[in-house]
Amino acid sequence: MARILALDYGKVRTGIAVTDELQLIASGLTTVETKNLIIFLKDYVKNETVESFVIGLPKQMDNTPSESEKLIQPLVKKLSIEFPTIKMERQDERFTSKMAFQSMLDSGMKKKKRQNKALVDEISATLILQAYLNRI
Repeated sequence: MARILALDYGKVRTGIAVTDELQLIASGLTTVETKNLIIFLKDYVKNETVESFVIGLPKQMDNTPSESEKLIQPLVKKLSIEFPTIKMERQDERFTSKMAFQSMLDSGMKKKKRQNKALVDEISATLILQAYLNRI
């Protein structure tokens, strides 16, 4: 089987998570500068078989798209052009940043490490991916 890769897209950084080859476990992979995202993904898919990208879908509490969805749409279009054989999936990402921060607290992580926004983005991507896995 192939891996599923999840993206928690942001203006500055994008958190990335990935499944194992059996698509059972979601794990944080890394956080990359968003300007380098496509280059990173091209390198990654050269070495790993990726079945689909799961991209966070930011929504308001009333289920309407949030403002950041306008930033994500060009990424979705670019990914479909750059990686035409890889499926694109979307997953509601409401509360993932809060849940990521809470999981850092619950694990006893020190304050200095909890302030690492890149780590929060990576954990958020993992939560997005796990929610997707639970849904399919």
